[in-house]
Amino acid sequence: MLSGIFFFERVNIFVNMLSACRLIACISPNLKQMSNIPFQCINWETIEKVEHKGDVGVAYWQTVQLGGLRIRLVEYAKNYIADHWCRKGHIVHCLEGEFISEMEDGECFRLSKGMTYVVSDELSSHRSVSKEGVRLLIVDGDFLKNDIN
Repeated sequence: MLSGIFFFERVNIFVNMLSACRLIACISPNLKQMSNIPFQCINWETIEKVEHKGDVGVAYWQTVQLGGLRIRLVEYAKNYIADHWCRKGHIVHCLEGEFISEMEDGECFRLSKGMTYVVSDELSSHRSVSKEGVRLLIVDGDFLKNDIN
């Protein structure tokens, strides 16, 4: 029974994040339109885990690409530090554990289970740090492009 509840919690998180993505795309005229994506279910157990080395530790990504939309389940191992400063926009939702989103200017934001951050492309330079490991749902893509230029 608990596994069924766990599954539906994950589905609700995913649906809420996709709804947020569509809302952002609709309310901001500066963002590109999202692709027309038909209803579909993603069985994460069938998506390959790909290892990405950090400056310290490793991350495992499971990625689904739907046109200009990328959806990832990401796990950072204990003592993980990203290998680069990222300027890409994301919606990042913490599923389990906690991590620090560190800004290049030194400011840090601690996110734990149930917390989310959102940022558009080119509006921050950030990297992830995880002391005890974390699982994240990350959504990014064309709808987060910054058209300020």
